[in-house]
Amino acid sequence: MSYKNNTKQRNKTIQGLRSFKDTLPSNIKKIIKKKGHIFSETLNNWKYIVGDKLFKICYPRSFKNSNKFGASTLFIMVKRGHEVEIEYSKKKIMDKMNSYFGHVVVEKLKLISFDSTITNFSKRDNNKLDSDIDLNKKFINKIVDIKNDKIKKSLMELNKIFKRK
Repeated sequence: MSYKNNTKQRNKTIQGLRSFKDTLPSNIKKIIKKKGHIFSETLNNWKYIVGDKLFKICYPRSFKNSNKFGASTLFIMVKRGHEVEIEYSKKKIMDKMNSYFGHVVVEKLKLISFDSTITNFSKRDNNKLDSDIDLNKKFINKIVDIKNDKIKKSLMELNKIFKRK
């Protein structure tokens, strides 16, 4: 790889093969340097950081890097009812993450709870229910006519999900 001074545009250009990081725009490089690396590594090693038991009930949602006004914060999604377990192991998770990265990466953990069960609405109008059944039959007839098996299968699964709701 050789560097060439481009005199017409006053820029240095790189000839030959470039690495991936050299092809990215500078704005994206800044984002990756700030939080992309830390969050992606956290996602990849989440099971190692929290352990098997906590891995089943929580996952990292986002990472906010430190700035003048606040500390670096990791937002964790927790299944409803298991907040206390995560609350007690906050210190352990922060210590494990900081030791994994080799420096203080996370200063605070914020928990966001979510409901893992899907709520079914039992109160519905009979007319609406009948029209839904007619629509489903119409869609199924159109889906069956599709020749591509992968598309047909994915549309059938999507139809099943809509039936549940």
